[in-house]
Amino acid sequence: MLLASLWALYLALHSLLASLRCKAFVATRWPLWSAWYRLAFNVIAVVALLPPLWFMQQLQGPLLWEWSGTWAWLADGLAAAAVIGMVWTARYYDMNAFIGLRRTPASDFARDSDALFALSPLHRVVRHPWYFLALIILWTRNMDAAHVVTALAANLYLVVGSRLEDDKLVLEFGARYREYRRLVPGLIPRPWRVLRRADAQRFMAPPDESRPDVR
Repeated sequence: MLLASLWALYLALHSLLASLRCKAFVATRWPLWSAWYRLAFNVIAVVALLPPLWFMQQLQGPLLWEWSGTWAWLADGLAAAAVIGMVWTARYYDMNAFIGLRRTPASDFARDSDALFALSPLHRVVRHPWYFLALIILWTRNMDAAHVVTALAANLYLVVGSRLEDDKLVLEFGARYREYRRLVPGLIPRPWRVLRRADAQRFMAPPDESRPDVR
């Protein structure tokens, strides 16, 4: 229960700091600092992550389930593929802006709805590829009680976080993202809802192009 409470506090803090309302508050009260908000957010997120992770390690107990034999190779292979997928997909992000190393003016908290956005190949399959890959890593590990609590907390947050992220992206990209959200699943890929490459190119093209479809 204490570990679950620590994760709940962490996830609540993370959600609060990631919200547009909190960003707007900082931009209004301390405009000179708002350009470094993203960097400060990431530093706080990493530092605040340490106590629940440390406590989880202190609570290590008997394994509730353990991958073995061929299943262990499969689980480790999937986790390794997920890590590679994260690194590969990072090439399609502006990582300096993501980390916060590139200063962003407060006015960019809400961009024009006609702004363009980039789609990696994995974004044609699922809207939040890093969240999906994180789920794979979470559930391919051996589990004791403390790891189960951590995995469940992280799983819940990835589900809620993906929806909050969708809301922010709708504010940022408007109708274009709403259409993309209608066509591509959020967390779990579905083979019958894959965006074709040509249609993904249309999403990244100027907004006067025709709307994409799925195969």
